[in-house]
Amino acid sequence: MRVVSGEYRGRRLKSLDGNNTRPTSDKVKESIFNMVGPYFDGGKALDLFAGSGGLAIEAVSRGMDYAVCVDKSYPAMKVIQENIKLTKEPEKFQTLKMDANQALQKLAQEEQVFDLVLLDPPYAKQQIIAQIEKMIEYQLLSERCVIICETDKAVQLPEKIQMFEQVRHQVYGMSAVSIYRNEA
Repeated sequence: MRVVSGEYRGRRLKSLDGNNTRPTSDKVKESIFNMVGPYFDGGKALDLFAGSGGLAIEAVSRGMDYAVCVDKSYPAMKVIQENIKLTKEPEKFQTLKMDANQALQKLAQEEQVFDLVLLDPPYAKQQIIAQIEKMIEYQLLSERCVIICETDKAVQLPEKIQMFEQVRHQVYGMSAVSIYRNEA
């Protein structure tokens, strides 16, 4: 696993051992960012199920100013922090070791607002619709926010979640990527 493009291009990232996580492949990562960018002119990203932090690091590498990486697993948080060190710009990242729903409450209390949200939850435990609705309720999403959801290909996400419309859906092997934009 490596950073595909941008400022950190080519840096090899560590991933978690075992079968508890599915790091997004370089091919899928490149496709995702080509669909929404491929580069950004600043902004803040939220990776709510960060795993290794690869998606958040890719977003910052491609021009996001800052990224928040959330994961409740201690081993995941350790790998995320090691990967952030590889960027040599740790000030561009915040890590939160906590459950995704607790993190949303904390980020709302801090009045953070995000331009890019990356949702790649454990397939068996995904609550994507409820979590997007919670982010809207907590006013965590900017008007130009793009939400990227990676799910099992069998999961059918709705065409619309409040003012966010699905603008793209692509299947990659066992995974599917759905992209939402604020169309209000």
